Amino acid sequence: MSVQKQRARKNKVVRAWIHQHVNDPYVQDAERRGYRSRAAFKLLELAEKDRLFRPGMTVVDLGSAPGSWCQVLRERLGPRSKIVAVDVLPMEQVQGVDFVQADFREETGLATVVAALKNAPVDLVVSDLAPNLSGIASVDQARSIHLGELALEFAVRQLVVGGDLVVKLFEGNGFVEFQRRVEARFGKVHVRKPKASRDRSREIYIVGKGLESLA
Repeated sequence: MSVQKQRARKNKVVRAWIHQHVNDPYVQDAERRGYRSRAAFKLLELAEKDRLFRPGMTVVDLGSAPGSWCQVLRERLGPRSKIVAVDVLPMEQVQGVDFVQADFREETGLATVVAALKNAPVDLVVSDLAPNLSGIASVDQARSIHLGELALEFAVRQLVVGGDLVVKLFEGNGFVEFQRRVEARFGKVHVRKPKASRDRSREIYIVGKGLESLA
């Protein structure tokens, strides 16, 4: 294929994406409601379906940028809640949210998040972490599972008994095994594909309800 044909093909794909994005009802609704991205509706649906929210909760949001999940959490949990958010990317401040710009995969970043909690018991951990895509499916899948494992490990250490976890993964190799690890630690586990998640996307969410005590 010639360079010109490759460029034309790429431009066609880009134009199609822009057209779909601009005409996406979730994008339009997010703009109307002041959410920073359409991802807000994924969390709203998960929270309603699995009864995740209670006023005054302490929540950790992993992979928070650009901040739409933080907006939902603050909106639904009220001023008595404590919300700690972390992302390797910068995030515009959301009122009432303690944001930590750090790499959650590193010990120093993890320690910063724990310090920001100030020993507050955590009721809910939500993770919308996603790897930087390489375009190699097997590599991206392995990275997705790794991020999920980090989120699960953090949740098991920080959640109160009975606390909940929401974690995003890609469907593929390792997903079933990861689901079993979540099932070993939580009373109920649900696999969800929110309506706001695009059909072509391989992303899927695991919801762990009720962290169980090791005793």
